[in-house]
Amino acid sequence: MKKIIYSLMRPGLFKLPPETAHHFTLNTLEILYRLKLAPFLVDIIPAHPCHLMGLDFPNPIGLAAGLDKNARYINSLALLGCGFIEVGTVTPRSQPGNPLPRLFRLPAAQALINRMGFNNDGIDNLLANVKKAHFKGILGINIGKNFDTPLPQALGDYLICLHKIYAYADYITINISSPNTPGLRQLQQAKELAQLLSGLKQAQQQLAQQHKKYVPLVIKIAPDLSITELTTIAEQLLKYQIEGVIATNTTLSRCGVENLPHAQEAGGLSGAPLSARATEVVAQLYHLLGDQIPIIAAGGVMSVADAQAKWQAGARLIQVYTGLIYQGPTLIKELAEASSSILEANVYEH
Repeated sequence: MKKIIYSLMRPGLFKLPPETAHHFTLNTLEILYRLKLAPFLVDIIPAHPCHLMGLDFPNPIGLAAGLDKNARYINSLALLGCGFIEVGTVTPRSQPGNPLPRLFRLPAAQALINRMGFNNDGIDNLLANVKKAHFKGILGINIGKNFDTPLPQALGDYLICLHKIYAYADYITINISSPNTPGLRQLQQAKELAQLLSGLKQAQQQLAQQHKKYVPLVIKIAPDLSITELTTIAEQLLKYQIEGVIATNTTLSRCGVENLPHAQEAGGLSGAPLSARATEVVAQLYHLLGDQIPIIAAGGVMSVADAQAKWQAGARLIQVYTGLIYQGPTLIKELAEASSSILEANVYEH
């Protein structure tokens, strides 16, 4: 029934500009939360606890960063039943992001293209919102650098965010893979990545002692990496004992959408066309990392079959965003229910 409700709502939402629909949906969910009506419209999610990175996840399905950049909707998003929520990407200073329009639907391919550009209200605003939230689940906070911070000074931006949010996050994601901040993906290269990870791990150790709390660090990588680049990244993740890796961010590829309206818009492509490549990166990473560093799979999770492929490739957790837009909140329940049989059976095909 709830799936039918969303299928009836979606045509109306898709008549709105994508960013307008995004804000309308979140604000509506927040109103329902405040009126205590949301439980009647969302599904009860079965528990399937899993322990990773020293954290106890109620279930292995999470919301990816980008949905709630400023952590304004944590309480209402929690009603969707995800095992974890990741907010951000947030930067030290507020920034408007790229000019409008910057978000495009490709419905025929169940895809989005975005060039948002880390639009957010800054780390202090996000922190204030996190402090006001009543969410008791696993909260990840995704951090990045300001667009005008020179690449050699990028570590400084990440450290500002890390110090401010450390006490309030369950895990912290280091976003070095958005295609919409010029030069950011250069931080995935060997020299830059080593400098970044070294500085972050030193700060993590100091903050762990200061706060008597160890907060895992997770690196989010791009799908547009060669096997040589992935190998280098895996070596660095192991060397610096990074606790997790998210595979993947959006892609610059237009494979499979070449002739569709908006396909040539600049930005990162997400949704169904990314699914196979994101799964391939998960498999390659698992081959390089084994069980030493857990992989969080993101990118093109539109169905249970997509999630199954990623679990079988070696992922331990799943994140959704574009799939939620096209399939609605029922997707979360379907994925959580599927996770029970798959993960309990440990059916991986590595």
